[in-house]
Amino acid sequence: MLHLYLRHPKKARNTLALFGKIEFMTKPNDHYKPLEFLGHPKGLSLLFLTEMWERFSFYGMRALLILYMVKFLLLPENSQVIGMDFMRAFFEIFSGPLSHQAFASEIYGLYTALVYLTPLFGGWLADHKFGQRAAIIFGAILMAIGHLMMAFPPMTFIALVMLILGNGAFKPNISSQVGRLYASNDRRRDRAYAIFYVGINTGAFLSPLICGTLGEEYGWHYGFMAAGIGMMIALFCYLHAQPNLPPDTPLKSGRMKIPLTTTERNAVLALILIYIPTIFFWAAFEQQGNTIALWTNDNTNRYVDFLIWRGDIPVTWFQALNPLFVFVLSPLIIKFWSWQSDHGREPCVLSKMSIGCSLVALAYLILALAAWLSQGEKASAFWLLLYFVIITIGELYLSPLGLSLVSTLAPATMISTMMGFWFAASFIGNIGAGYLGTFWEAIDKPRFFLLIASVAAIGTLLILCLKHLINPYSAHDSNNA
Repeated sequence: MLHLYLRHPKKARNTLALFGKIEFMTKPNDHYKPLEFLGHPKGLSLLFLTEMWERFSFYGMRALLILYMVKFLLLPENSQVIGMDFMRAFFEIFSGPLSHQAFASEIYGLYTALVYLTPLFGGWLADHKFGQRAAIIFGAILMAIGHLMMAFPPMTFIALVMLILGNGAFKPNISSQVGRLYASNDRRRDRAYAIFYVGINTGAFLSPLICGTLGEEYGWHYGFMAAGIGMMIALFCYLHAQPNLPPDTPLKSGRMKIPLTTTERNAVLALILIYIPTIFFWAAFEQQGNTIALWTNDNTNRYVDFLIWRGDIPVTWFQALNPLFVFVLSPLIIKFWSWQSDHGREPCVLSKMSIGCSLVALAYLILALAAWLSQGEKASAFWLLLYFVIITIGELYLSPLGLSLVSTLAPATMISTMMGFWFAASFIGNIGAGYLGTFWEAIDKPRFFLLIASVAAIGTLLILCLKHLINPYSAHDSNNA
């Protein structure tokens, strides 16, 4: 059956309105009858709000983190930060002496990487020990505490640990709960993930404007406290949602292990293979909060003279462009894919993902051209605008497909674990993003952006190779299904 999902979207019974065409596998919630709200289970709107405010807190803090470290935390007078000496010594074992910018890039990369690794363990613990609800509540509490601790500079690294652990418990389980709101044959599930993704980007859009402005203009601690308040709102929304959520997946017992079927094993293998090229995608994509923020701060002309307002646009506001373009471009992509489908030209899932990686590479080629043309002067902000348009289209061709594929292909008893593996691929990519960021000061800017473009191009080539590797065994699986 897997070749229907990955290579021939027209043959799948259900149409994924935003993210492609995928047939859904059975999940153990067919007898769950939720309350309805605007044509969907009421729990969806509450999970939407929970995820929106959680992403508000995450992206609000992320928009500030690299600037906060470079401009304040890593300055010599702030050596009282707990764990600072240990962290610098740890990174310098591998990289040698690091500048403030390179050290900040390593910390940023490690943090953003670990928030994608811990969901692997959080998903497993939810599947085996605690259940999805308890894991989400525990994770939300940890993250709220961590964001508030960020307002106190000596506690920065301890706060980051709290955020990493909390995210690990929260992220894979709320994503899997969306799919469990619907019966296996419910065609609304595809649109539910589209709606849920809007929630993610709503929070991501608002947070740089609010947290970023407070942090840059009034004081770093105000921005971090705003992120903490957002996380507390997310916790309140989730607690309010409890009566409208499906029961947790029955916990697995270590004494009663039910072996996976051949179809389920092949589904797991397909997902693992798909995860590999996404590592290169994330290594390039996640420069947005790292070196792109530095490019915006140091190398972009942010001055505007517009009617009654003139001055420099805050650096963090540019971090809102990506989620803004998700809103603007998603309907256009829907229509484009529908047009392709009507004319028999819609690409399969893996082809779409390869297009996504290619567009990320193109986005960095655009910045390489901007850096080369500027000849050391500040580049126009329109280059950044074009960059964010292209990279956002690339994201829409790859990232939402991953969430939907995991929900679709993962065995019911492993859905949170496999969701954790998806985020674990981002872990490796973010480690790579942090390492690539150490070259920011070491090489000239055109060469740096060409380097990042080549990383995304490798992801494209791997996906194209993967299309030929997956087809033989997925066809075999189909014959045994």
